[in-house]
Amino acid sequence: MEEGFTLWANPSSPHAEGRKARAALEDARERVKRALGWQGEVIFTSGASEAAALALGHAKAGARLVSAVEHDAILKAAPDAERLPVRPDGALELEVLTEAVQRERPLVAVQHINSETGNAQDLAAIAGIVRQQGGLLLADCAQSAGKLPFPPCDMAIISAHKFGGPIGVGALMVKDFAMLEPAGGQERGYRRGTENLPGVLGMAAALEACGDPYLDPSILEPIESLAQECRELGGTWLSDRLCDPTPFIRAIAMPKMSGSAQVMRFDMAGISVSQGSACSSGTMKTSHVLQAMQVEPDVADRTIRASFGWTTTRQEVERFCEVWLELAKA
Repeated sequence: MEEGFTLWANPSSPHAEGRKARAALEDARERVKRALGWQGEVIFTSGASEAAALALGHAKAGARLVSAVEHDAILKAAPDAERLPVRPDGALELEVLTEAVQRERPLVAVQHINSETGNAQDLAAIAGIVRQQGGLLLADCAQSAGKLPFPPCDMAIISAHKFGGPIGVGALMVKDFAMLEPAGGQERGYRRGTENLPGVLGMAAALEACGDPYLDPSILEPIESLAQECRELGGTWLSDRLCDPTPFIRAIAMPKMSGSAQVMRFDMAGISVSQGSACSSGTMKTSHVLQAMQVEPDVADRTIRASFGWTTTRQEVERFCEVWLELAKA
């Protein structure tokens, strides 16, 4: 990012400084593509929300179809979209999808990793169904980019701060610009606003720094031990019911204490957790994700989300488990 601030000039300007900034921007574009193994185009945005709005608002497609467990950014970008149901294990109902896509070139939006439960969707199977009917698949990869292999899709959303990059920058990955209606003057005419060169360079560097695996499994060993104690105390370990749980997001229901009370108590102990997705955790409303999965209202009310990132240490995980048990046994 320091390099980007040093180089900064408007990348759209024709003068020498602008051309130098443009060269750095295009180099970062290629680095992002290489890091993700993406063969298409990259439109830099201010984050996942803008990328979602671009895709859902400007895709050359017919009906918009979104899964019922999508992030609020997707649901708000396509408020009139048909919502596709999920099973109690969080997986998209593929039979319903197969029927729903039998219309003129639909755009289907599905989150790769759910931001509240950590459940992974089978995007390979979903992509096969969508493409068989000539539709387009938009994968929300905000929670998976840099952590898991990039899934098959026609468009994808990424957000830099989810994999250790700076806030306020992301991208819409598009197989072909022909899939979108132009929306502005920058980014080949598909996005409005001067590009954030420092943020883009920071995002490219963060993607290149992501390791394999994203997290050392030994860091999360205490969480696996907590799971059994949670069950024995009468809590609910939501990963037990998921079709494909991932290790870096866990949804856990404490036996007696509400999720909002837990968020405050953990905060007092110096631990940051959320109730629902971080973007809506201040609303204290019932999670639409857990509702769609038919989680009992009482269990949903007592559920918190714990996320583990690239800076998380084993000592921090141990401390979380210790405080969780103290609260559950109080």
